[in-house]
Amino acid sequence: MTSTNPAPERGKTTADSPEDIAVQTGVPAELVANSVGEYVRIWAKQIRSGESGALPVIIGLIVIVIFFQIKSSAFLSAGNLVNLMTQAAFIITLGMAEVFVLLLGEIDLAAGFTAACGAVIALWMVATGWPWWVAVLVTLAATAAYGALQGFIITALRLPSFVVTLAGYLGLSGLLIYLISATGSIGNGGVIRLNSNVLNDIEGGALSSAASWIVTIVLVVAAGVALYMRDHRRRANGLVAPPVSITLLKIAVIAVAGLVVVLVGNTNRGTLFLAVRGLPWVVLVVLGILVIYTTLLGRTRFGRYIYAIGGNTEAARRAGVNTNRIRVLAFALCGLTAGITGIIYSSYLGSISSGVNGGANVLNAVAAAVIGGTSLFGGRGKMLDALLGGLVVGVIANGLQLLGLGAAAQLMFTALVLLAAITVDALARRGRGTV
Repeated sequence: MTSTNPAPERGKTTADSPEDIAVQTGVPAELVANSVGEYVRIWAKQIRSGESGALPVIIGLIVIVIFFQIKSSAFLSAGNLVNLMTQAAFIITLGMAEVFVLLLGEIDLAAGFTAACGAVIALWMVATGWPWWVAVLVTLAATAAYGALQGFIITALRLPSFVVTLAGYLGLSGLLIYLISATGSIGNGGVIRLNSNVLNDIEGGALSSAASWIVTIVLVVAAGVALYMRDHRRRANGLVAPPVSITLLKIAVIAVAGLVVVLVGNTNRGTLFLAVRGLPWVVLVVLGILVIYTTLLGRTRFGRYIYAIGGNTEAARRAGVNTNRIRVLAFALCGLTAGITGIIYSSYLGSISSGVNGGANVLNAVAAAVIGGTSLFGGRGKMLDALLGGLVVGVIANGLQLLGLGAAAQLMFTALVLLAAITVDALARRGRGTV
């Protein structure tokens, strides 16, 4: 007698519960849960099976913040938190640059000096009378072109990205010295000052208190409407979508985060006679880059191809993906984002010099991406990882400065956190392999 039970379709699971479906297929908990309670149960089961997501870095960040607050009561003051935002901005954006290539299983060791050389171009053009926006466009075009050149050499000659970008690291560090020395009196003493109020205000300027509230409310409402409408369309079209309660919970979390940030920014961090309030412009710049790049990776064909190549290059090639083109584009975007970082970094310093430590900057950026959850082996990671990991690196640097400890302690603490992140990633991979 033949069985009346139909065979499961390829890619389907015969698991009975949503928890089993989520764990066995790797589908996010929100897409199979029918309620908030079920979402929590699925999420807990995924964590036990090795799918911890951003949880370790969030817990680690909370622990580090509590530690530094205990050691120094000034850590959670409004002035220091705003200072932390501005300090961490260039680490976050350079980490985003690295995410593009890390998703492919590659690396760009030259990105720190790509950023510095880009900053020299921008500051020299501004100092010689060019409009700031022209200087920015030329800088981004130059750094993107250099990133594309690296990607072309790597793909055309089939060379390891580590070696090619290490050569770029050395070459650009020399080019940085040459460019500043070639600027003559503009690069006085090996330093080029940033002579643009607009670019200086990226790090040094802030919105008014009223504008901070208005912009934050608009952003939260826009994000909430976008999330709700996306999930609503999926439900209307019969696609898998999280329940309304989960969507509303995510919107509430975004609203709370926005509320906290604007309250901190609008708290007076000046003196009794000179009040300083408002959300720093750099926060909006970083959020804008995060939204654009998250959309690029999550909702475009290019983003899907990057994940496919990082997961299995040969399978992606056999599926018709032009892997060489995607690699070159990824390195070009890495260079472009490094150029943005160079402008933010020069705004933070108020100048750029031949003594910029591009090596430490790029290593901190890679550490930020990996600490946040991006895999060094490719195929797994998000732009949000660079934000979370960059905050961890920034918090460590900021906290140790408050405690009066120097660069040596900062490097050692960051190394320990990076090692812990890699260990968690390795254990998570083993856990997934045993499910």
